[in-house]
Amino acid sequence: MASRATKLSPEMAPDVALRLIVANCHVDLSKYRAIVLQSRRPIGIHQTRVAFRQMRAAFSVFRGALNGPVVRSLSAEARWLAGECAPARDLHVFLTETVEGVPPAVSRIAARLAAVHLQRARAALSGARYNAFDRQLAAFAAQPPSGRNTRLVDFGREVLEKRHRKVERRGRGLEKLNAEELHELRIAIKKQRYAATFLQPAFASAAAKPYIETTVRLQGALGALNDRAVAAQMLADIATATRPTEDVAGALKALAKQATGGDKRRRRKLERAWKDFKKAERFWLA
Repeated sequence: MASRATKLSPEMAPDVALRLIVANCHVDLSKYRAIVLQSRRPIGIHQTRVAFRQMRAAFSVFRGALNGPVVRSLSAEARWLAGECAPARDLHVFLTETVEGVPPAVSRIAARLAAVHLQRARAALSGARYNAFDRQLAAFAAQPPSGRNTRLVDFGREVLEKRHRKVERRGRGLEKLNAEELHELRIAIKKQRYAATFLQPAFASAAAKPYIETTVRLQGALGALNDRAVAAQMLADIATATRPTEDVAGALKALAKQATGGDKRRRRKLERAWKDFKKAERFWLA
């Protein structure tokens, strides 16, 4: 995605930039959707969700330049489709990244659950609703320029500054923020990360890369804290899928303890990431 975004230029109109980004996302979506439909390789479901997330982020970033029923419809459908893929992705992340040493009995239950989640994702990605979305997406990306004179560099400067300030507001008093407030901060930094990634070609600044790297680290640190909530849901799903003959209550309790541990370490990592973000040069002002 980022490498193809180099087609963007400072003088380009924002609506043209959006259509290029959406077209690139569409290419990625088609590639990884095929993997989901043909195999169980985790990269398929992971990257399919990324493609949907990038599309929605692009529509959000460029809302001030191009909005309307078609954009809102595409964004809503991308959200729904991503949601249908989420259980399969979340379960895989929980089992491979959040916890370690998953007992064989729990792994067997999780495998049954994973098969159900994968079938749900495949149904969504091969149904009439997806096909209509796919056609609408291709038609949107192929539309001609609007003819507006706004330059991407001017549009991008305003968007990035506004979103940066929102992240700063959300992060005030970081050490005292509760789970809901941290979630709001995570959403804000995720939006800024995508905005900076999409718009960096409009600014010939060496500060763009280090700035984006700070957004990645901050989002990751916030995501690590959010993993606890996702872990609780995954454990609940596994417990629900357990058969009467399967006794895994003790194992699930141990995994829950493991998933919720290390809170102080995660908080320290978050505080370091926040300090780095605050010190980062805003490349759109350079």
